[in-house]
Amino acid sequence: MSLFLHQVISELPDEQQKMIRKARNRDALLEGRRILVVEDDIRNVYALTNILEPRGAIVEIARNGREALEVLEKASSGPGRPIELVLMDVMMPVMDGLVATAEIRRNPTWKKLPIIALTAKAMPDDQERCIEAGANDYMAKPLDVDRLLSLVRVWMPK
Repeated sequence: MSLFLHQVISELPDEQQKMIRKARNRDALLEGRRILVVEDDIRNVYALTNILEPRGAIVEIARNGREALEVLEKASSGPGRPIELVLMDVMMPVMDGLVATAEIRRNPTWKKLPIIALTAKAMPDDQERCIEAGANDYMAKPLDVDRLLSLVRVWMPK
């Protein structure tokens, strides 16, 4: 059946083939959901965006903790869906991820907002420090795509 469908799809015009390929990657749980990626390294922003957007997520980007707070403030007071999950880098300039996470947790509006901390240096106490700051979960870089998507699905509000 799959081979037959593949043959039929391969006979379609390029534009329709692209649409079908794109639709296959969609994830019902992520479709239209807003995720804030807080990361100062453009390579990581690019990688995370390329993982999440093809699956239907709407990705907002902040380059440090202070920008993250501004994006959350704007999203919660503006029209449209609020931010539903945060991927927070720990090591950033201006305001690091631990301080930003603690600040987010001080705001009653964001008490239940899921935050997954991402850290480059897997130090023995990293996970503990992230959880103490208020993160729901933690993941060391380099990121395992399947594990990241699994964590996002677990923490995304239903």
